[in-house]
Amino acid sequence: MALQRTAVNPVTWSQALGFNQAEVVSGHTKTVYVSGQTATDDEGKPLHEGDMAAQLGTAADNLENVLKAAGLTLANLVRLNVYTTDVDALFPHYGVLAARLGAAQVAPTTTMLGVTRLAIPGQMVELEGTAVE
Repeated sequence: MALQRTAVNPVTWSQALGFNQAEVVSGHTKTVYVSGQTATDDEGKPLHEGDMAAQLGTAADNLENVLKAAGLTLANLVRLNVYTTDVDALFPHYGVLAARLGAAQVAPTTTMLGVTRLAIPGQMVELEGTAVE
């Protein structure tokens, strides 16, 4: 059975922001749960301290790299959790992530949470996802 995704949007305001209220996913054969990805290099060294835009871009790159290693792409993403130490600082740059999701023609269910700090000092944003095939 081929993967089928059905958006559930009893209200439509979230679609303008690039996410669905819910998605019904059926026919999948593989589910990948991606741990939180931050702006780190291949050795885990933090990058871009104090630069929200650069951290968001690198965290998105790292999310895509994990999906690719699992044989998937952003198009397979059905759930995205965004954790940030500064919601207000993230919003002006969120369009970069939304554009990548739009290019993949995906609008995963999304939750954004403001947190006191992330596990790695100096990190300002972390992306965690669930993808299906």
